[in-house]
Amino acid sequence: MLTRPTHDVVVIGAGVVGAACAFYAARAGLTVAVLDRGPVAGGTTGAGEGNLLVSDKAPGPELELAQLSNRLWRELAEELPAAVEYEAKGGLVVAGEPAGLAALASFADRQRGAGVRAEAVAADQLAGLEPHLDPELAGGFHYPEDSQVQPALAAAHLLRAARRAGAVLHLGEAVEALRTGADGRITGVRTARRELAAGAVVNAAGTWGGEIAAMAGAHLPVLPRRGFVLVTEPLPRVVRHKVYAADYVADVASGSAALQSSAVVEGTPSGPVLIGATRERVGFDRTLSTEAVRLLAAQAARLFPVLAQVRVIRTYRGFRPYLPDHLPAIGADPRAPGLYQACGHEGAGIGLAPATGQLIAQQLTGALRYDLAPFAPDRFTAH
Repeated sequence: MLTRPTHDVVVIGAGVVGAACAFYAARAGLTVAVLDRGPVAGGTTGAGEGNLLVSDKAPGPELELAQLSNRLWRELAEELPAAVEYEAKGGLVVAGEPAGLAALASFADRQRGAGVRAEAVAADQLAGLEPHLDPELAGGFHYPEDSQVQPALAAAHLLRAARRAGAVLHLGEAVEALRTGADGRITGVRTARRELAAGAVVNAAGTWGGEIAAMAGAHLPVLPRRGFVLVTEPLPRVVRHKVYAADYVADVASGSAALQSSAVVEGTPSGPVLIGATRERVGFDRTLSTEAVRLLAAQAARLFPVLAQVRVIRTYRGFRPYLPDHLPAIGADPRAPGLYQACGHEGAGIGLAPATGQLIAQQLTGALRYDLAPFAPDRFTAH
């Protein structure tokens, strides 16, 4: 068990990953403080669609983490209020050409070997799942385990539950420095308003995770990857599942800095249809990209022709915390004893948050039985 200065652990970041870390740490009996430079879900979480996906992940460490997280999300859905809009709606990945469908089939075969449910859907069966889909599609695969949550509300309710378990929350306070002991161990944080002594510090700062790591002299090459989402006017439930085209998987795995766009289309309980997702590395440039917006709208209308006549009422953008190998950094950082990394999840942070939070809490309390080696914070070489 950790020593008890002011807190057992300070979590930097009040997005969904930080909220999950605080939730599971507090549930484990640790005293927790959460800090954020802005409001709850003020960064990547507040600009997310809420994807909880296994369908886009190849067998390996990220898929295993997503499978653990999916189980935890189902448990959380029983505890958190209905307002978080958890929906076990399933995903549908479609292909326009036979070659694309063959690639999806090969990918699905590999995933089944890792325990993922993936069901082939012939072209003439697609309308049974999604009546408004383009009738010329070649077919697809249904993933019953894909689901969705309203990410900002999920983060808020996880933090509320953490506070009921004793956690404290400090918003609008940027971390200016990490406290260190005489032996170099991280012993807390300092903001403009306060110093918090702690047995451990968790870096769940999202796109700013690299800056926090650097305060401890640890290299973590987190970069922002910008994305846009379109929100339509409220509609009847014209999109039943989370639907995307086969090239989305390739875009997720790409390391290109250039603009990439592959439509992910989904309905919401409140009526609007959400249309993502673009990716590009342009720093923290928040300029509206008309090219990105046009691409998304055109791709969504090709998947669902009915959407061509629907009004887009707003567009929002966010920055995914990108690491070069597309895996998050999770766990104790051997370069900075006392510092635990929980960032770099890119676009999968909503889905992977519960697993990340639970594993961090288990490591903090000495109960970890999960191999975190693939997510080692020190796997990157400084240049």
